[in-house]
Amino acid sequence: MELITIVLYLILVVYVMLMIQLILGYDKVKTFKRTQVEPKTAFSIIVPFRNEEQNLPKLLQSFSKLNYPYKLIEIVMVDDFSTDSSERICIKWRLDHEFLDTTLLENLRLSNSPKKDAIGRAVPIIKHDWIITTDADCTVNKNWLLTLDNYIQKHQPEMIVGAVKYNTKNNWFHKFQQLDLLSLQGTTIGSFGIGKPFMCNGANFAYTKKLFREIGGFEGISKNASGDDVFLLQKATKKHLDKIHYLKNAESIVKTKPENDLFEFFMQRVRWASKTTGYQSGYAKFLAVIVLLMNLGLVGCWLLALVGKFDWSILLGVFSAKYLVDYWLLYKTNKYLLKGQWILPLATSVIYPFYSSLVGIYSLFGSFSWKGRRFSK
Repeated sequence: MELITIVLYLILVVYVMLMIQLILGYDKVKTFKRTQVEPKTAFSIIVPFRNEEQNLPKLLQSFSKLNYPYKLIEIVMVDDFSTDSSERICIKWRLDHEFLDTTLLENLRLSNSPKKDAIGRAVPIIKHDWIITTDADCTVNKNWLLTLDNYIQKHQPEMIVGAVKYNTKNNWFHKFQQLDLLSLQGTTIGSFGIGKPFMCNGANFAYTKKLFREIGGFEGISKNASGDDVFLLQKATKKHLDKIHYLKNAESIVKTKPENDLFEFFMQRVRWASKTTGYQSGYAKFLAVIVLLMNLGLVGCWLLALVGKFDWSILLGVFSAKYLVDYWLLYKTNKYLLKGQWILPLATSVIYPFYSSLVGIYSLFGSFSWKGRRFSK
């Protein structure tokens, strides 16, 4: 048991050091303040979708309320072989909103990744240099494009990562997902602050067509069913790290829906976790391994403590240290994303090691379902 204790302490030390590094990095990413300048950037918004009849009306309505010159907006909807009324919703909306330049395409399946195929289908025909991707189950702020344009005019980036948060109901399952997403968003911001960005969310992701073509688009990263966002980001960091920025501004945050079904939530997280083995960033892989080992260590020692083979006081001490450093990062991220709508994440922190370990291990070996399709590792 002494060896297990030593190993657990070593993992904890490395974990805490990595978390503190991310926390310090988080503070280096300053909040961007939008100023009054004339909008100049033309955007092509690409939305891949499949069977989203319940969500598309809300997204499209948020597009129609954008506070941005319509002549600088192009919307490209890519239907990934929907079997519901999604296509009809898009057609009707386009007819009712002729003032917005909207194109509806059918996806062409060329790889194991439907979403990469959908974006790749749209890129050759879009009219503008700046590409923005978002998801059909999202809604955008009316000043979303205005803030992006303002940032582009001031900093001249080639790729911009933005934040995503859940529009939750007042129940524990939704709050658990919100805290889980907060940890991912905090890690994303922190990694930018230390100059090692490796994570982003395709629901709020922008880049130039020029950059996309320079790095070869999705060439070499299409074998993974997911990863149109993180793999493209990591590919871009190899050549254009200085041109990749994080936009930290409340008006640039995109809202999405949490899952209501436990199985769908698990499959979503497995899909996200499955990207880890395809990471090109050594730092990202090391961080993922340490996080998994930390959670597995807590689960394993908890089981040993239950049968009297491990000291409860040591387990409590390790858990408390992890909890405090996690809370520190979550607290900072919460101030930005949720504006103080805070829940003490103690119950979540007790459950999280079990959830994280299960997702992590399953993602290494198991398959996952997504939009009615099954994908294998």
